[in-house]
Amino acid sequence: MPKETERADKFLWSVRLYKTRNLAAEACKKKQVLINGMPIKPARLMKNGEEFRIKHPPVFKVYRIIEILHNRVGAKLVSKHLKEITPQEYIDTLDIINKNINMKRDRGTGRPTKKDRRDLKNYFE
Repeated sequence: MPKETERADKFLWSVRLYKTRNLAAEACKKKQVLINGMPIKPARLMKNGEEFRIKHPPVFKVYRIIEILHNRVGAKLVSKHLKEITPQEYIDTLDIINKNINMKRDRGTGRPTKKDRRDLKNYFE
């Protein structure tokens, strides 16, 4: 009979939120993974139906566990086990920040060329 719980670090790694289990454990230790507003330890047992947040500065990404995993699965199968329920306003904030980072021009590069201006116009349309 399969277990209905799994360690937090192993679960976060198995649903591909972190590249290695060690990175998942470090995120827990740095208080970047929260359940009910409280940071969790890597050995905390995760359960079906539980919601957790991961700090993704400046916002939190929110996830709900659909089914516990015990082994790492392919990216296509993750949606059967985990659902992202991050509010849309947080996602919009991240998009705006990412666009502003890409808009930064290095000092001394001069005026944008005609091609640069067209690319910028197409990017924002």
